[in-house]
Amino acid sequence: MRPSSRTAILDAAFRLADHDDGALAVTFDAVAKEAGVTKGGVLYHFPTRNELIIAVTAYAAQRVVDAMAELLGAPLEQATPEHRIRAYITVVGRGRLTRADLAIFTESLSDPALAEPWESVLGPWISVDGIDDPVRRARLSTARLAADGLWMADATEVLLPHPDDRDRILDHIRSLTDDLA
Repeated sequence: MRPSSRTAILDAAFRLADHDDGALAVTFDAVAKEAGVTKGGVLYHFPTRNELIIAVTAYAAQRVVDAMAELLGAPLEQATPEHRIRAYITVVGRGRLTRADLAIFTESLSDPALAEPWESVLGPWISVDGIDDPVRRARLSTARLAADGLWMADATEVLLPHPDDRDRILDHIRSLTDDLA
């Protein structure tokens, strides 16, 4: 039995989203060519473009979570919010979030169904909802939003921080996740 080409199709669609056209480059024909399968092979796994885009969105979000889980070295449930946000900052700081991730993320603005994978897969990692202390919650939210800004600058190459300042910026963002006790 041949292995499924589903993963190859998702890899190909993700690579295509890294092009200048972003998620617009993700067409059945382009994905089939990039994955080395037939258009029918793509349609077998993803009968509509919307289903393909939702799957690629879940794939992109899972890539982020996998990178954070590797850093954390423990199950999500055992991690403090500080550890989870710090893992997110580190993933962003290493350039693990790319233009393709951003292109796929921005595609979710057009359809709430496309935002769902980001919220369900990544949400538990960066959520601060269970934190009662407003100062702690605000610091962690600020750290996450600062990391988001760095991701956007890296992915778009617009308004990038000075390269000599990158490590200091990451250290400053991480300092927001230091224990407040």
